[in-house]
Amino acid sequence: MKVLLVEDDATTSDYIVKGFSEQGHNIESAADGHQGLLLATSNQYDLIILDRMLPGLDGLALLAALRANANQTPVLILSALSHVDERVKGLRSGGDDYMTKPFAFSELLVRAEILVSRGQAAPVQTHLQAGPLQMELLTRNVTLDGQELMLQPKEFQLLKYLMEHPNQVISRTLLFEAVWDYHFDPRTNVIDVHIAKLRRKFEELGHGELIETVRGAGYRLRQRH
Repeated sequence: MKVLLVEDDATTSDYIVKGFSEQGHNIESAADGHQGLLLATSNQYDLIILDRMLPGLDGLALLAALRANANQTPVLILSALSHVDERVKGLRSGGDDYMTKPFAFSELLVRAEILVSRGQAAPVQTHLQAGPLQMELLTRNVTLDGQELMLQPKEFQLLKYLMEHPNQVISRTLLFEAVWDYHFDPRTNVIDVHIAKLRRKFEELGHGELIETVRGAGYRLRQRH
């Protein structure tokens, strides 16, 4: 995806830019409404993520200017204005989706992908398989080469996320949000500790190579074909 982020809060902007970049997407950012409008009208984007309360030019005024000029780029409004009336106002002004702050990056990414692809949601799964690993989501039973693995709740959630994305490099930011439900703290080593625990359990059954560390990028669950 090629994404334009219009957000004046530097911390929020850096967090979103980091997250999308980690996923291999091309993202540009603007810190005020005028700069955002200039970029939006000068370049082609797959998606615009737009804050409402911006210096220079309000987010809804920016959106109105785009729609008045027949620019139909999908716009995801990301705002601290969370009242239902404000959300309705944003959607009626031409927004395609509306998320409120604080937010989880994983949800923002999924909503962005849906807006861009207009794809349909995947069917609910009750069974996951990645190579010799089998996971029953309803019973929370996990086996490796037919032998049951005893996992702690966080280990189960971590492995589940990796099994849902086999052979993909998953960033630490996404893993942290998927398992611990709050924003990534780069100072913590909690992910590394749990990955190490999973690896030890895999090693006991002769599969210590299943989880690969990709330096500077994240982790990958290797699914051999």
